[in-house]
Amino acid sequence: MKDFPIPVRSIGPGSQVEDEVLDYMPMPQGMETFRAPVLPEPEQLVGRHRAHTALREALTQLEAVCRGGGNRHVDLAGLDADDLALVNQVLGEGEVSAVVHAAGDGALGVQVQEAVFAGVWRVVTTAQGCVVSDVIELGHIPEVLKLAARQDGDPVVPRWQGGLPPNVQNAPTLLAEIEDQWRLWRPGQPAHVVNLTLLPMSVEDIGFLDHHLGTGRVLILSRGYGNCRITNTHRPNTWRVVYYNSQDVVILNSVEISELPEVAQAAMEDLEDSQERLKEVLAWVEQA
Repeated sequence: MKDFPIPVRSIGPGSQVEDEVLDYMPMPQGMETFRAPVLPEPEQLVGRHRAHTALREALTQLEAVCRGGGNRHVDLAGLDADDLALVNQVLGEGEVSAVVHAAGDGALGVQVQEAVFAGVWRVVTTAQGCVVSDVIELGHIPEVLKLAARQDGDPVVPRWQGGLPPNVQNAPTLLAEIEDQWRLWRPGQPAHVVNLTLLPMSVEDIGFLDHHLGTGRVLILSRGYGNCRITNTHRPNTWRVVYYNSQDVVILNSVEISELPEVAQAAMEDLEDSQERLKEVLAWVEQA
């Protein structure tokens, strides 16, 4: 018998060599939620009267903020190391932190850390490594962040001269739109968001845009579902807002024109919730 002239190959599942591997984008993991602070043992609370007074005053001021708005402060000057340690332990660390870089040698820098109670902020001002002031600030966002951003804002916009760098196409038009928006924006108006992720922007376009917007002294990090990095620019009321998932992959890249992006601010509902939570914690601390 002669060989069959047409080669016979098996078919069906498993009979073919699979060279391609499905590569799915990792899903975000780990969402920040409220976690009650780890409270000290009762014997550690003995004699910490100044810490008790400061925390009770913080609750009183937070209640005033919930009723009438605005920001209130509680000065922690005069508390010794043990009292400060108790305040730190009760407040804990929340999901928003910020820094205002010093403008030059000898200038003041600011470090901000939100407590586990949204809208309760620890604001420490330093000069050449020494603490100048240490306060608890109650409100939607510490005022120093808005003030520093306003000081950085420069309405004088330098124009690009000559030909554009390679692969830069859409950034100049976008910069003109952003300039129109920050010149028109007024306090009380909704934020204007330019979603760069949805636009045909090359890496060179992004670099060109960031170069002309500049980077200011305010850096805010918000850790909720993934991370959000917020920086002010050298243009008035103009912020760069970049969201990352838990794998540190950029999922949203934007420019926001507003006094300060809402993602970093505590909402009124958060302040009211913090008031109740802080009241419960203080009741335990004062009874211990």
